[in-house]
Amino acid sequence: MTVQPSDTRPQSPAAAPLPVLLVVYGRGSATPRGILGAARRLCTVVFLGDLGDPKAAADLAGLPKSATVVDTAGLTEEQLVERAAGFGASGVITFSDHLLRSAAAVAERCGLPFHDRATVEVLVDKFQQRAALAAAGVQSTVCRTVRSAADLAPALAATGLPAVLKPRSGAGSVDTCLVRSSDELADRYAEFTTDATTPAVFVLEEYLVSDPTVVGEFWGDYVSIESAVKDGEIHTVAVTGKLPLAHPFRETGYFTPALLPDGLAEQVVALERSALRALGIREGVTHTEIKFTPDGPRLIEVNGRLGGHVSDVLKRSAGTDLLLLALRLALGDFTPPAPVLALGAACPAVAFQYFLSPPADGLAPGGGELIDDLQAVPGVDLVDARIDPTWRANWRAGTEWLIGTVYGSAAGYAELRTTVEGIHRRMDTFWS
Repeated sequence: MTVQPSDTRPQSPAAAPLPVLLVVYGRGSATPRGILGAARRLCTVVFLGDLGDPKAAADLAGLPKSATVVDTAGLTEEQLVERAAGFGASGVITFSDHLLRSAAAVAERCGLPFHDRATVEVLVDKFQQRAALAAAGVQSTVCRTVRSAADLAPALAATGLPAVLKPRSGAGSVDTCLVRSSDELADRYAEFTTDATTPAVFVLEEYLVSDPTVVGEFWGDYVSIESAVKDGEIHTVAVTGKLPLAHPFRETGYFTPALLPDGLAEQVVALERSALRALGIREGVTHTEIKFTPDGPRLIEVNGRLGGHVSDVLKRSAGTDLLLLALRLALGDFTPPAPVLALGAACPAVAFQYFLSPPADGLAPGGGELIDDLQAVPGVDLVDARIDPTWRANWRAGTEWLIGTVYGSAAGYAELRTTVEGIHRRMDTFWS
């Protein structure tokens, strides 16, 4: 791995036979090795990463010596974009929500396609996103900002109960919870902010009530839509199904294609497209979550980057490599794939990921040969788990607070349900 220090100007890799892609890197929906694998024979990747961030540094440290990493620690935005401009890149991308602003700045300086700065603001700011969607007539969802404890009562008066408290900017359901009383709201807000190293702004928004009859109580009451946008034209790539959330809003698994009644895929795609247009999205891969409610499909949120985990399940079910598609799109080398909306000739199997996450706090890994037991469940192809006896559950850490992932596939949804039930039974005896 070649690390370019932040105080020396890089030389443009003009002699490189492949176009250069700048990856503004932070922990997110794609790993450095996954990016390099997808980029093979497509482009030369230059990682712009803050090596002062322990997680990013650990990820990038595992790259081969031939990889190029620019340490962005301590750089101002102006310094960052000037360094990036020296590479003569053909594209820029990020897989991390908190780096969308940096990637937009690099794209603007280098004249590359990406979300513009105004679009990034409504993508990373949940309050602004709700306001933009309401202003465009797409969906009105009551949402209020909370900057201090004094804001809690007025916010709750607007949203009513129950309500959802979450960071104004964030991902992975970190510090996100449902509150059912004013006392619970005050307690949770104090818990989230007491030890915060930097002042955090939260939002309180109305809870979107579930309609479990749409897809059945065994399955999650929401889906995500994966799209690729080029020059403002939206191309649907897939609709991803979900397993039910764990307390309070932790995702427990994905599967592709989604299990939906006739006509519902078209409804959620239409809602998603209205949202993307309302937010001004003209370039890039998007990941939009939509919930089924008694009032019909409702938007949870729009993300301006590749969704976590979805590239794997889509590739194994339909052969569509969404990570590769995202790289090609960033480079301007884009051919829209056929959308994956249901099982059929183009998508002959259901692929899934099941997250090994505890049902509640205070739990620790139990005994037994977990990996061997799970591997024996019909439909399971791979178990990637790290059993640490010192590990303890913490719901505040959101989706990432898990001990591993189960990968598998099934011929249909009945078979998928049988497999998931087999995993459930084994995991019920694992947590102590």
